[in-house]
Amino acid sequence: MNPPSTRPSDRPSIPSLELLDPNTHHVFQHPAKRINEGPDVTPFLTTKAYRDIGTFILQLNRSLCPRRVLSTTTGEPRETIQTFPLTSLPPEDALPTSIRSLRRLLKEAESLIDLAPPDPGPRRFGNVSFRKWASLLEERSSAMLDELLPPSILSFGNPSPDALQAKDEITPYLLGSFGSPQRIDYGTGHELSFLAFLACLWKLRFFSPGPCDAEEEEIDRLIVLGVLEPYLTVVRRLILTYTMEPAGSHGVWGLDDHSFLPYIFGSAQLTRPIAQGGDEPMPTEGSVRGAPRTESVVKADTVANWRESNMYFSAIGFINDVKTGPFWEHSPILFDISGVRDGWGKINKGMVKMYNAEVLSKFPVVQHFPFGSLLSWDQDPDATPPAHSIHVSHQPPSATSGTAAPWAAGAATRMPPPMGARGPVPPDGPGIPYSRAPWAGSSSSRATRGPSSTMRPPSLPQTQTGAGPGTGPGSGGRRGGGGGSGSTDAQITITKAPWAK
Repeated sequence: MNPPSTRPSDRPSIPSLELLDPNTHHVFQHPAKRINEGPDVTPFLTTKAYRDIGTFILQLNRSLCPRRVLSTTTGEPRETIQTFPLTSLPPEDALPTSIRSLRRLLKEAESLIDLAPPDPGPRRFGNVSFRKWASLLEERSSAMLDELLPPSILSFGNPSPDALQAKDEITPYLLGSFGSPQRIDYGTGHELSFLAFLACLWKLRFFSPGPCDAEEEEIDRLIVLGVLEPYLTVVRRLILTYTMEPAGSHGVWGLDDHSFLPYIFGSAQLTRPIAQGGDEPMPTEGSVRGAPRTESVVKADTVANWRESNMYFSAIGFINDVKTGPFWEHSPILFDISGVRDGWGKINKGMVKMYNAEVLSKFPVVQHFPFGSLLSWDQDPDATPPAHSIHVSHQPPSATSGTAAPWAAGAATRMPPPMGARGPVPPDGPGIPYSRAPWAGSSSSRATRGPSSTMRPPSLPQTQTGAGPGTGPGSGGRRGGGGGSGSTDAQITITKAPWAK
């Protein structure tokens, strides 16, 4: 699938989300739920919304890849490596207006926590005061967006006086970004809603660089470092303040209880460098010089040193903040991934594929996602039919079916493929193979760990073979793997990281 782009660029092979023409009449819609049953996921995978979400992720992902920069300051060409840690964010007054506005919005949303302190009543999960916080956000969202959005966005598409405005369509994505006030939970579906909010703003030209603004690629980077990371900071404070339940969690068999995007963009920050400018594709193996070893995610001191500069380690650090016990026990999938030998480039490639399989192709995650005119349910004319697989075909039959056990799923359909100098990278080309847990006997995709390594567990706790304690929504790995029957080795074989063969 070749993602379309209507913005001028001298690098046509790099995926970029389309920009809408502000001079063309546009009819906005109230976003509506379309995925009501498990089989509805299959048509979703051929929609324009699915295409646009995938394209936007690839666009942001590439912006964080380190660059090889040629410098002639000393008279002779010299190549230097430029990386983009979280600490590289410019001072606030040097940021583009669009980025500063979104950061103010997030600070205002966070400040509402002080107006809705947690209820002192005893409860393990789900403090009811989160509902008050969500109510305050909803009450103030209209004024917040009026302050955020310039007149060009508020009047985008020349709407008639009684027609919906852009603000009416993007508000549900913003309100859906911080968790469910009914269930008092947060998960990757809410994270997806914030990504959709940013994608809508992109299509409305909110981030379009002005004559004195940042370059196009830098804007992409600032969206992640300057907006998405602060959003995750707000979310983590909400989770801790209101003891929010993980939404749709796979328990110990999920990548993370709450988030996925920081693992994509954090691994991109550490990949092998590509040339500045040009259209070199994202590397599918290798790491930038000085990057921590992939297996160091289990070392608390390394995580502490890197969490302030890298999104992957920041997410791992939050896990360490809220969980105790051996890392391999409460986060076996991340432990499994840490054994990949071919560097952060391979992990990044795998994370993109895993997001497609475990977020965009999972009914429990996307069932609440609404569709409007900006992220449309209309079919993408260039979409290929989803490949028939266990993952796509075996979805819960209805919204009341709950979360399917993650080992009942296989490979899913593909996102818009990453683009190289000669077109799309073949879907079966270089990438991470579905790796088995390092202790399960496979050595093709894991780093060698010495016989005295403390990272190698003697065995994994057994888990139940169906939805139940430790596997369904809210388990979040907090209760361990749970008891029950079933072979550990067999479950590891089936619940392998999604990028391998």
